[in-house]
Amino acid sequence: MIGELDGVGGVGALLARALDLPEDAAEADVLANRLAAPPRGRVVVRVGASDGTGVAFASISDADPRLGHVELLAVLPEARRRGVGAALLRAAEERLAALGATRVRLGGNPPCYAWPGIDVRYTPAVCLARRAGYKVTDTAWNMTADLTRLNQPTEARPGETRPDETQPGKTRSDETRLDESRLEGQGVKVLPAGPDAAPWVRSIWGDGWAWEVEQSLGRDGAGCYVAVRDGEILGFAAYGANRPSWFGPMGTAPAAEGLGVGRVLLRRCLADQHSLGLRSAQIGWAGPIGFYSKAVAARVERVFWIYTKDL
Repeated sequence: MIGELDGVGGVGALLARALDLPEDAAEADVLANRLAAPPRGRVVVRVGASDGTGVAFASISDADPRLGHVELLAVLPEARRRGVGAALLRAAEERLAALGATRVRLGGNPPCYAWPGIDVRYTPAVCLARRAGYKVTDTAWNMTADLTRLNQPTEARPGETRPDETQPGKTRSDETRLDESRLEGQGVKVLPAGPDAAPWVRSIWGDGWAWEVEQSLGRDGAGCYVAVRDGEILGFAAYGANRPSWFGPMGTAPAAEGLGVGRVLLRRCLADQHSLGLRSAQIGWAGPIGFYSKAVAARVERVFWIYTKDL
């Protein structure tokens, strides 16, 4: 029997057992608590099996009140193939429809989300989506940055011929210091973000990224940096908004493109994450693959199918 959940008590423990991928299970409590505390303008639906074998989180926001999202659906391994997942999905769909949704997406509702979609390795979830009539409407990916390599020797970037950038044994930390020195020569400083960062981000990229910046300020396991010249913010990068192991968002103002601001901001954040004891970081819902690959040797490792269905 499926019913409403009043809170998230015990959900983290259930997710720790139900999520098959170790990196997801390790952050089960963070996932449950984050999805239960969304941005303004969002309604959250939480349903669970009465015997405690499964749970689903869904949401709908005023950004598009006709589109509902099933953010997370998890069933304990011993309870699978008994219809629990299908019942949870139907219950979530019914509640989203009652809120006005005409379509449902099995995927993230940014800026507060668990994953962009269904990780292709979660075969039971893929099978459930197909049986329930969902179609793949988009694909997203996360990139993994190996934080243990931040201080390892690296090769000079293609086209770089300056002697100080081609010496054997140069590390990414050395490269970052050189990049920062070059920025300083152009009057650009990289600083921890202050309260003016979120309004600036909102003015260019909208409420979603601004909310993530707000979540990254003043919280354990999170942070944000800005690049500033003559009191003007030129770019930003944040981490930990949804969970400590994830990097993003990051953006550079059009006037600052080509200065190398993004590379420095990225490495500053990753260095912080490494100092927290993390060995790797997820660049969530990554866009410019080439940039992240070149800047920190990040790799595409998680691929997500985003499913949608008309109600």
